[in-house]
Amino acid sequence: MSMHLMSHAFTTTNTRKRKTPNKGVTAKYAQDWVDYNKQMKRIGAKTKTFDEYVAYRQGKAHSKLKGGVKNPMYATTLRRETPKYESGDGVGVTFAKKENVYTGTLIKGIATMHKSNAVPIISEEQAHEVARMRRG
Repeated sequence: MSMHLMSHAFTTTNTRKRKTPNKGVTAKYAQDWVDYNKQMKRIGAKTKTFDEYVAYRQGKAHSKLKGGVKNPMYATTLRRETPKYESGDGVGVTFAKKENVYTGTLIKGIATMHKSNAVPIISEEQAHEVARMRRG
């Protein structure tokens, strides 16, 4: 009666898949290894032993240049040194920017057209035109 209250941890049914041992690895990889070494000799690359080839095929082989510099041209000793310039004592030496003020007489004023659109007015005639456009 109380079995339905117990959690899944109390079950005796084991449904986990087991890994099968690699039987027949030598038979499976032997001819591939021979072909691989023939191809490597043909292109002038280094050949592998059978154990190295099996590790290579199973993704367990790692390269020997881990984190090393592949091209010596890009080594840190050949890089150009950037000159370091000392900063000042922290006191500013620049002047304040002058405020832009309109000192001319070309623009007579600013008119507002459609939806707060500011338009510069240059002449009296242009002011009358903008006023007529707003009314209709």
